[in-house]
Amino acid sequence: MTVLVVLVAAVALWAVWTYNRLITLRNQVQTAWKQIDVQLTRRHDLIPNLVAAVKGAMEFERDTLERVIEARNRAVAAPSVAASIAAEADLTRALRQLFAVVESYPTLRANENVLRLQEEITTTENQLGFARQFYNDMAMRLNTQEELFPASLIASRFGFQRVELFAAGDDDHLVPRIDLSLRPSR
Repeated sequence: MTVLVVLVAAVALWAVWTYNRLITLRNQVQTAWKQIDVQLTRRHDLIPNLVAAVKGAMEFERDTLERVIEARNRAVAAPSVAASIAAEADLTRALRQLFAVVESYPTLRANENVLRLQEEITTTENQLGFARQFYNDMAMRLNTQEELFPASLIASRFGFQRVELFAAGDDDHLVPRIDLSLRPSR
């Protein structure tokens, strides 16, 4: 009888420890996401300033500017982590295109305001990279813990779900195409 009580107590203690570990990991993932959200908000706030700073000098690149603004608006309005991941990937591609086009305009390359905004966005992108790496690390730990037996029994019992990871899209590795023919946008 004593052995049975000790065994039940050990299983109960293990279940509580496992549940608490899963809660801790889930909270770390949520905190990591909030750190990404802080950097995304900073990036979203900088983009209209950059677009305004380059708008006059880039009269032939209206499509590029419109793509950046549209991508930013979709990213700001993303309703979930998964939607945000996809929208932010589109915004990153649009910003890369914009930065590549800015390089072809000597007046913009010499404009201190544009350079400062580019530097701020680049710094934010670097901070986002680190925040995404931390998020992915925490998400991987939570996902692994949820899948390991016997912790998976507790995870499934209490409705823990896999967390989506940030991943580079298929076209994130492509070099942006730039048309410098200086023909007006349609």
